[in-house]
Amino acid sequence: MQHPMNFGLAGRRAIVTGHRGGIGAAIAEVRTQDGAEVIGLDLPDFDLADTATLETRLATLVAERGPIDILVNNAGSLMERVSFEKMTESRWDEVMDLNLKSAMLAAQAAAPGMIARKRGNVINIVSIAGRNGGGPGAGAYATAKGGLITLTKALAKEFAPHGIRVNAVSPGVIDTPFHEVFSTPEMIATFVKGIPLGRVGTSEEVANVIAFLASEAASYITGETIEVNGGQLML
Repeated sequence: MQHPMNFGLAGRRAIVTGHRGGIGAAIAEVRTQDGAEVIGLDLPDFDLADTATLETRLATLVAERGPIDILVNNAGSLMERVSFEKMTESRWDEVMDLNLKSAMLAAQAAAPGMIARKRGNVINIVSIAGRNGGGPGAGAYATAKGGLITLTKALAKEFAPHGIRVNAVSPGVIDTPFHEVFSTPEMIATFVKGIPLGRVGTSEEVANVIAFLASEAASYITGETIEVNGGQLML
């Protein structure tokens, strides 16, 4: 899908975690169309939450390809719908590690190169669940994404003096494999009834907002979470 505008990312190098499908794949396509070099961080999900593994892989990518200009923390998953009554400690930790801890570690690993060059962008992919507590059985995921919204603000404050902007994009109900796995058609129909625009969103619509935040068009925006949800949640 061709997006309607060019955000001038030519010459920029972007690393995208969780890039294999859905929003991650759309990010790669949109960024490539804008001229950015997009590198997918190809690790098994839980290696993203392992400090040594993540730092080693990022260091290797920087050595091979050059400094990182843009980090998109897109890796994450609901993993399963489970009530708090049945939630195990190990599953809770897995959800937190994948959705929250991995983003902190990736930002920590990417920061030195950005600080050295006094420029950079970190964009965290959160979720409407982080604002409203999530749907049935999504409490752990919602809690992790709420934490990632807060982490976005904390990183933005710490990194701003170094010329690095940190923002988040919060998708609502988007037509991705996520909902094919975790939501029934009946659940989707119920969700759509609460969306003023009357439809689910597309991965490209989310990716376009990410491209905007990574560009100079958003040069005075940091610490923000932009909602992309068709009006389902208005703040």
